[in-house]
Amino acid sequence: FYGAGRTDTGVHAAAQVAHFDGPQVIPAYRWAAILNHRLGEDIVIRASTRVPDDWHAQYSAQWRRYRYTIYTDAYPNLFICPYAWHFYHAPLDGQLMQSALDPMVGYHELAAFHRAGSGRAHSWVELQVAECSRRGPFVQVELQAAGFLYGMVRLLVGLLVNVGRGRLTPAAFTELWQSGRRDLVKHAAPARGLCLLRVGYQHFPLTADVWFDTQPQLTLYSVS
Repeated sequence: FYGAGRTDTGVHAAAQVAHFDGPQVIPAYRWAAILNHRLGEDIVIRASTRVPDDWHAQYSAQWRRYRYTIYTDAYPNLFICPYAWHFYHAPLDGQLMQSALDPMVGYHELAAFHRAGSGRAHSWVELQVAECSRRGPFVQVELQAAGFLYGMVRLLVGLLVNVGRGRLTPAAFTELWQSGRRDLVKHAAPARGLCLLRVGYQHFPLTADVWFDTQPQLTLYSVS
């Protein structure tokens, strides 16, 4: 069983993709229902189909997109906190955070955000997208690349919040990751705020409607 990417314990996936070799006596489209019948309520298989022998969920992927969600309201929310980092200690300036992210787009060595324990021989990553946005009490960081370093997104966000709260300038943030010094990045953001949002392929074997509700949006409603 091969997934498009691995995630730390506690990290979510809105659109994980996987493949496996199975018996041909069972039609490929039926595997989704078979697996859903046996899996727990915290995972759902959206669809299944047959793929060419040379197609691989991990190695055929052209990019992966992650979203990290920070919930900044002063009061915790039981329905949101399992999927977001509740950060209420200080206001976060999303524009400053975006300014810090802008120089990261492109091909860079990101050893400062590379946790030990990875089998990867180098720390070079080509970031295609690095965006920070605010919607109400939510600050969301989205990163897209062909591949990510082990622990990279959580370490990056853990440092980025120091820019948002004014403890670190965007220029100092850039100098830090360009130094390649892993020892200067002290804290990783909690796993629960991270979500594998989508995986991109040149030839995706399923129709586009399989993604229709896999882009999670958090919204607060007030009742009077």
